[in-house]
Amino acid sequence: MQNEIKITTEFIKLDALLKFASLVSSGGEAKALIQEGLVRVNGEICTMRGKKIRPGDMVEVSDIGEVRVI
Repeated sequence: MQNEIKITTEFIKLDALLKFASLVSSGGEAKALIQEGLVRVNGEICTMRGKKIRPGDMVEVSDIGEVRVI
């Protein structure tokens, strides 16, 4: 599943994006997936919850889906 999520700010933090895109149901779930290394940003594993995600970035969550930020 690939979706596009439009943001109206300069960036969104990774954990907030996962919730906003409905890839996770809670902040705790986002934190756990990120800490376990199951989240990739632009193809690279990211373990920083507060990573700034900007338009053009691709975020993938293992076995859940992916989203492109526009």
